[in-house]
Amino acid sequence: MPSYTGTIAENFSLPLRLDRYVSERLGLLSRSQLKSRCIEAKVNGKLVKISRLLKGGDWLELNWSESEPLDLIPENLPLNILYEDANVVLVNKEQGMVVHPGAGNRRGTLANALLFRRLCLHGEHSSTNRSSQNLSSPESRLGIVHRLDKDTSGVIIAAYNNEALAFLAEQFKTRQVRKTYIAIVQGTPKESSGTIETYITRDPHDRKRFTVSTNKGKQALTSYRVLRSWGAYSLVLLRPRTGRTHQLRVHLLHLGHPILGDPIYGASTARNVTLMLHAKSLRILLPGGTEPQTFRAPLPPRFGSYYESNCV
Repeated sequence: MPSYTGTIAENFSLPLRLDRYVSERLGLLSRSQLKSRCIEAKVNGKLVKISRLLKGGDWLELNWSESEPLDLIPENLPLNILYEDANVVLVNKEQGMVVHPGAGNRRGTLANALLFRRLCLHGEHSSTNRSSQNLSSPESRLGIVHRLDKDTSGVIIAAYNNEALAFLAEQFKTRQVRKTYIAIVQGTPKESSGTIETYITRDPHDRKRFTVSTNKGKQALTSYRVLRSWGAYSLVLLRPRTGRTHQLRVHLLHLGHPILGDPIYGASTARNVTLMLHAKSLRILLPGGTEPQTFRAPLPPRFGSYYESNCV
């Protein structure tokens, strides 16, 4: 979910409505997009309407939904399916696959592949419409409930219909879903287990990065446990209690042990090493189920090969 945080300049001359400030001063969204993209706005930590008047010194926090591309093309891409029924699909996402189309990534994404499977699953796909699919109707939109970074591999779930999407989204919103990750980090944490609790906000100096804060942004909570250490590295189990963008990567950097191969939050000392972060398991209640189920994605080869080549 896109976001923005920042302080209104002290020399801000005239009171200006929040919606006009966002569209005219920041240029983030148009006035019409502010309504269609479900924007959530906070001023000085309190939820406000987009008609709120801003003044110098106000701390502004914005979150809004991404636009749903209306020209998403179904693609028959290879996927490692962990589970699939008429309502949901769970995939062991490969490292390097983008989850949702965006600027520069209109093809080859998980969303493209899942749309193809959805159409096939419901008998709506044929060779004559393989090249394009209009997603203007809500029934045709993919329900990707949560995200994994491009370079993070592992378990991800998506819904095939609106009812399933709402059912799954509620569990993520109320933190009933249990997510477990595995990572190789640089160094060995002083404590073999613990909890990292901070606020996370966008880095004011680099919009591609996020950073911890004592009082700004969103609260983020991560539990960790060191499984094994060798040489200059450790294998760590991670359980995020919240779902902030780049949360695990930011928290491990904050701990002083960035994830190996992280191109944004850690300088790798090894050549040809990609991000060593994997979504190992996801525990969730599926539509129509009575008890939560745990879905697991085996540790990818890059973890084993790196450990074996560096273990002493």
